Amino acid sequence: MATKRKTKGAYMISSVAEMYEIHPQTLRLYEREGLLRPSRSEGNTRLYTDEDLERLEFILNLARDLGVNIAGIAIVLQMRERMEEMNRQMQGFVDYVRTEMLARMQQQQPPVAGLVPMRRPVVTPPAVKVVAAKASRKKSVG
Repeated sequence: MATKRKTKGAYMISSVAEMYEIHPQTLRLYEREGLLRPSRSEGNTRLYTDEDLERLEFILNLARDLGVNIAGIAIVLQMRERMEEMNRQMQGFVDYVRTEMLARMQQQQPPVAGLVPMRRPVVTPPAVKVVAAKASRKKSVG
């Protein structure tokens, strides 16, 4: 299989078919099935970008090397897109948490030299005190 070229351009269907040793009808089929989405020129000619070629290489790897059919390729591509979206969301969440932590750390007063920071006293919530008091009364009454 040919490798992707590193130029910034758009390739016509005949060039792409020749590069990857596939029939132009195969590219049209992939487009019809929604696996590829090449842009179009004003004359309605299909133009494949470098990103389209990357996607095509992935599709051809699934089809040729792994024997996946078109329906399977569509499912794999959908799952891949979902995973990329989830990864972007997770990265956004991590960035948010990191920003919040840094902001909260900056809000705290820096420690004064020679002083040991005091720990907050442990305060028992009122509901726990009531339950504990009732339990101690039952033991002393019985």
